[in-house]
Amino acid sequence: MLTLPPELREAFKEPFGPLFTDVESLLAEAEEPIIAVGDMVTYHLREAGHEPHVSVVDGLTERAAIPEEVRAALEDAGEHRTEVVNEPAELSRELLLALREAVDAEADTLLVVEGEEDLATLPAVLAAPLGGSVVYGQPGEGMVLIEVTEAARAEMRDLLVRFDGDADAALAALGV
Repeated sequence: MLTLPPELREAFKEPFGPLFTDVESLLAEAEEPIIAVGDMVTYHLREAGHEPHVSVVDGLTERAAIPEEVRAALEDAGEHRTEVVNEPAELSRELLLALREAVDAEADTLLVVEGEEDLATLPAVLAAPLGGSVVYGQPGEGMVLIEVTEAARAEMRDLLVRFDGDADAALAALGV
């Protein structure tokens, strides 16, 4: 549905919010519901006793397989499990629809991505309710917390519409 153009890659180098290396500090700042993007982020939140409302994972961290202990710990994440396909540097219609459905669901959901979940932060912010939180991993640095505000949504929308593909259809799939 959408593909990240090469000229937009730089926009993803800097964190979209405050960076945390301590999960307890992050949880003290985060508001519910929490959407976690990334295996290690989901793992650390769960190890701290917090089940994210939506977790988006792909079995990778920094493009390498996650450690077996992390994989085992994520096996029972969420009350509901959905598998989707999303190729690297893309946002598939399947991922966007599943993300919207997971956010709206009563049950906590684990979205297992075949491919790559790196760009799921953008649609997660757009799908999340105002006042909620999106947490994603900043490779080699820690976890980034995005408070879902109108300003954060506008920033993510501005990035998303610069992707190659049908941005209007992507936004419609997200219900925005």
